[in-house]
Amino acid sequence: MAELHVRIGLSLIAIAGSFPMFSQESIDSLVLSDVTVTARRPTTKITSGTPVQMLYTDNLAAIGVNDLADAVRRFAGVNVKDYGGMGGLKTVSVRNMGAAHTGVAYDGVPVSNCQGGQIDIGRFSLDNVEMLSLAVGQDSDPLQPARMYSSAAVLNITTARPSFTRGRNFGGRVEVKGGSFGYVNTSARWWQRFSDRWTGAVDGSFSRADGNYPYRLVNGSAVSTERRNNSDITSWQGEANLFYTPSDRTELKIKAYYYSSLRGLPGAVTLYNPVSTERLWDRNAFIQSVFTTRLSPKWRLRATAKYNYGFNRDREKGNQFEGGIYKSVHLQQEVMLSASAQYRPTGNLSVSAAQDGYYNTLSSTMGECPYPRRLTSLTALSARWTPGPLDLTATLVNTFITESVRSGERPGDIERLLPSVSVAYRPVSSEEFYVRAMYKDSFRAPSFNDLYYERLGNVNLRPERAKEYDFGLTYTRSLGSWLDYVTVTADAYYNTVRDKIVAFPSTYAWHMANYGRVTISGFDVTLAASVRLPRSINLSVTGSFTHQKALDKTSETTKNYGQQLPYTPRNSGNAGLTVSTPWLTVGYSLVGVGQKYYMSQNIPANLIKRYIEQNLTLSRELNFGKTTVTLRGELINFADAHYEVIKYYPMPGRSWRLTASVKF
Repeated sequence: MAELHVRIGLSLIAIAGSFPMFSQESIDSLVLSDVTVTARRPTTKITSGTPVQMLYTDNLAAIGVNDLADAVRRFAGVNVKDYGGMGGLKTVSVRNMGAAHTGVAYDGVPVSNCQGGQIDIGRFSLDNVEMLSLAVGQDSDPLQPARMYSSAAVLNITTARPSFTRGRNFGGRVEVKGGSFGYVNTSARWWQRFSDRWTGAVDGSFSRADGNYPYRLVNGSAVSTERRNNSDITSWQGEANLFYTPSDRTELKIKAYYYSSLRGLPGAVTLYNPVSTERLWDRNAFIQSVFTTRLSPKWRLRATAKYNYGFNRDREKGNQFEGGIYKSVHLQQEVMLSASAQYRPTGNLSVSAAQDGYYNTLSSTMGECPYPRRLTSLTALSARWTPGPLDLTATLVNTFITESVRSGERPGDIERLLPSVSVAYRPVSSEEFYVRAMYKDSFRAPSFNDLYYERLGNVNLRPERAKEYDFGLTYTRSLGSWLDYVTVTADAYYNTVRDKIVAFPSTYAWHMANYGRVTISGFDVTLAASVRLPRSINLSVTGSFTHQKALDKTSETTKNYGQQLPYTPRNSGNAGLTVSTPWLTVGYSLVGVGQKYYMSQNIPANLIKRYIEQNLTLSRELNFGKTTVTLRGELINFADAHYEVIKYYPMPGRSWRLTASVKF
C-alpha cells in the first residue's frame, strides 16, 4: 500500500509540474481602469455544511484587537492557552479536541511543527493580515492540500494582497505603535505593479516589549503587588510576495517568509520565588509557491510546494542543572509537495483529489537524539453534489506515515483511511435559512517529542483519534434601508477523542502513553448585525457564546471520571460593538470566560476564577489627497481585571496603546 501511495503521489506531482505548459497560450489583453466594488463582508459561511467563521483585521482593529491570539479568541468554540507575558507561548484548541488537532494554514499552505505538534500562533503578526477564518471539520476549497482535509479544524491566515487605487502602480503603508510595558511596534509595507501580469509586495515589522507588568499575588489574607519578570520579547518579521497572472485563468504566487525572536519564557508564579531565567531564540524561514490554473470550464488544477526551516535554542540557569545551566538546540526542516485537481462533469456535481507528500527531519543537541526522518503521504478524494436546495459533500482521506532513525528503535508505520460527510439544506428558497449537519473522523500522529524526547518519549504510541458530529442552523437577512444585515448561527456538537497522548507517571519517571477517552458536547451561537443610522452613522454588533462539557471518560475507578477536563470553562463568549461616524469610530469589546479547573479533579482547590476583559478604542481617519492617515487609541482591559488563563501565569491588567499609520 505504501508503494501504491508513493506512485500516486509522484504521478500527481508530475502532472502538477506540467501545469505551466497548459497556460502558455496567446491571450489578448485589455487594461481596464480601476473599479471599486463595495460589499459587506460575511462573518460566517452560512451555506456551508461545516461551521466556518471569518474575521477581518480592519474590523478587529476598530475594537482594539491587534494580536493574533486575541483575535482567535473571538471565534466561537475556541480555547486559546496563553502562558502569560508578551513572549508567552499561545496555542489554540477548537472544541477542546487539543491543539495538535487544529491545523494552521498561511495563505492556504499548511504550517507544521513536527517536533512539538502544536503551532505557537503568537509568532504571527496581524500587521499584514487581511482575514482569519476558522473551519470546524474542513473548509469548502476543493483545491486545498490534503493535510487541510485531514485536520479536525483549520485556522487559515490570509495576508493582504497588493491593492492599487487612484491610477497608481505602487502603494505603501507605514505604521507605528507604542504602549504600556515598553511595547513598541513598527511595520512597513510596499506593493508594486511591475506590469499587467506581475505584481509584488514586501513588508517587514519590528516589535519589542519589556513585559514587566504588575500583577496581584494572593497568599491567604495577604495581597501584594508584584511585577512579572523574564517576559520580554524582541522580534523581527519580513515577507516578500510575487504574483504572476498571465490570464484570468492562471495565477502563480510565491512567498518568502522570515521570523526571528528572542524572548523570555516567564515561569509559573510561586510564592516568594519569582525567579525565571529561561530564554528562547527562535528562527523560522520558509518559501512557498502556489500555482493555480483553470484548463477548461470543467477542470481546475493546483500545485503547491514549500520548504520550511525552523530553529530554536533554549537556555535556562539553575542549581538543578549540571554546571548550573541547561542548553538545547533543535533544528527541524520540512519539504512539502502537493497537487490537487477539480473536475465538474455537470453544473451540480464536482469531484476533487489532492495528493500531499511531506518529508520532515529533526536534529537536536539533547542526549540520545535519534535524528528521526518522517515521510508522510496524504491522499484526499472529495465529491460535492448540489441538487436544488441540497449541498452534500463527502470526503475520504488516506494517511500513510513511515519513519527512520539513526539510532535506537523506530515506531511502526501508520496508515488510516478516514471519512467525513457534510450536508446543508435550504428548506425555503425565498429565505437565506439553512440546516446543516456534519460527521468527521480524524486523527493526529505522535509528534517527535512524544516519540523521542529524552527519558520521556515512547515509540510505541498510537495516534489520537477524534470523531466529530455537528448539527446547526444558519440564517441571514437584510431589512430595508436601515438594517444592512443580521446573521445568526447555532451549532450543537458532540465529539470524542480516544487514545489521548499524555505524560503519565511510572515507577521511576514520567513517560508518554496512550491513556484516556474524552467526550465533548456543547453548542456555539454567533450573531452579527449592521444598522444604518441617520447622518452617515453605522452601528455594527458581533457576538458569540459557547457552552461546553468536556468530560473525562477514561476509567470509572478514578476520582475524576465524568468531571470537566482541565482548562475547559463550561461557558465563554465575546461581544463587539462599533459605532462609525464621519468624524470618529468608537469600538468596544469584551471577552468573558467562566470558571474552570487546572487539575483533573473539580474541587475548590483547583479552581481558576472566571473573568471578563473589556477594551475601548477610539480612531480617526484623515485624508490628504492620495494619502490616508489613521490615528487610534486603545484602553485594554480598562476595568483592570486580574485573571489567569493558565494557573500561576498571571495576565496583564489595565494597559494602553497608541497607533499611527500612513497609507499612500
